[in-house]
Amino acid sequence: MSDVLPPDVRDDDLPDTMAGEFALGLLDGDARAAATRRVLAEPGFAREVEAWRTHLAQLFDLWPEMPAPDLFARIERSLYGAPAPSVVALPARAPSKFWPSLAAFSSVAAAGLLVVLFTRPLPVPQPPVAPRVVVETSPTLVASITPTAKGTPVTVVYDARAGSLRLTEASLADAKRTAELWVIPAGGTPHSLGLLQTHGGTALTLDAANRARLAAGATLAVSLEPIGGSPTGLPTGPVVATGALSRV
Repeated sequence: MSDVLPPDVRDDDLPDTMAGEFALGLLDGDARAAATRRVLAEPGFAREVEAWRTHLAQLFDLWPEMPAPDLFARIERSLYGAPAPSVVALPARAPSKFWPSLAAFSSVAAAGLLVVLFTRPLPVPQPPVAPRVVVETSPTLVASITPTAKGTPVTVVYDARAGSLRLTEASLADAKRTAELWVIPAGGTPHSLGLLQTHGGTALTLDAANRARLAAGATLAVSLEPIGGSPTGLPTGPVVATGALSRV
């Protein structure tokens, strides 16, 4: 890319647009996978993605999805008037100046009504209704979390009805760090599920929010954090194992 840039502009000087593209859903394939890894490994990048999503969500609240349902009907009535009722024929009368005057006045009134219709402020849009959280109905999900380096894969079994997560022994952390388990749903933001035991298997009971995030296709990842877990709510250490949930 640097071949097409001016001599005084380097690749390092260009803004990092991946966070915005990831929030808009413009990335796929290797680019989306790379962005997901950056969300896990770079807290600053994860915060940029959340900031983009928050900013873009506000734009949808500025305009209604469609105009008022009776707008076009009011315009047609102002142009053509309501259907004329049936009348009984009356004896002919002498021409009057009243009806031509009334017709002219009606035309002016109709034009004024059109101006009001097109210049009046649109209805204030109502705030969007929060989507209903649906908990995974499949009774069991499984995953095999494969270490990025050498090591034995960790088997994960999730019981959706009980909201419990069980893992086989995971020797992924040393004495100075803690292995923390994360779920990355379709939105791309990691959420902590809990800390893994140093010896033996691990059993975790999840809250309602994390239960909703565990669905087939969601990514599980393990990062190394300070003793006690991540202090920021996002992964701060290296990602040492990843895997995806699937239905049994």
